[in-house]
Amino acid sequence: MISTQGSPQTRDDAVPTPAEAVEVAVAEPTEPAEPTEATAPVAAEAPKGPRRIGVLLVVALLAFLIDLGGKLLVVARLENHAAIKVIGDVVTFQVIRNSGAAFGMGQALTVVFTMIASAVIVVIWRIARRLYSLPWAIALGLLLGGALGNLTDRLFRWPGVFRGHVVDFISVQHFAVFNLADSAIVCGGILVVLLSFRGSNPDGTVHQQGGKAE
Repeated sequence: MISTQGSPQTRDDAVPTPAEAVEVAVAEPTEPAEPTEATAPVAAEAPKGPRRIGVLLVVALLAFLIDLGGKLLVVARLENHAAIKVIGDVVTFQVIRNSGAAFGMGQALTVVFTMIASAVIVVIWRIARRLYSLPWAIALGLLLGGALGNLTDRLFRWPGVFRGHVVDFISVQHFAVFNLADSAIVCGGILVVLLSFRGSNPDGTVHQQGGKAE
């Protein structure tokens, strides 16, 4: 006796018919696979801790006041006087009026450097709105205090607004004459570079290198 495919005589009970397979699929939906490390989305790290604007302002104020006090003192005591030796002839104190940038560069661009200092202050203040990192707050505070110190000279010292000469008084042999504001700017800049190399961001997060993340 010859039977056709799918008849009771030839169908294997272990093999479901197409209709039965559809019923099983509808009755027992498959559960979604759990995401693996390769497929799971990487969540952005949220900022941690409180905002550090207060630290930035305190550091900036200290740097500004120390620079201003030092300039007022040396102008009153040392200007038009002989240099004072601090470390032999290597480091001396002598007042020099500087119309240029830090370390006496660009003396014909006084107004330009005044505008640059103003722009730096605006940029730092914009970054401060999302500042959660303590090291970044210290670095930006040093930059802000130093920029404000030299900008104050540009605005209020001779020969006039935006053209004022900065008071420099720390002379290092075979190097340059600078002030405490310049030192604060240099220290803050070095700290910013170090933090950037370490992958630290002002918002408190850490930037992961592509190779390390893989």
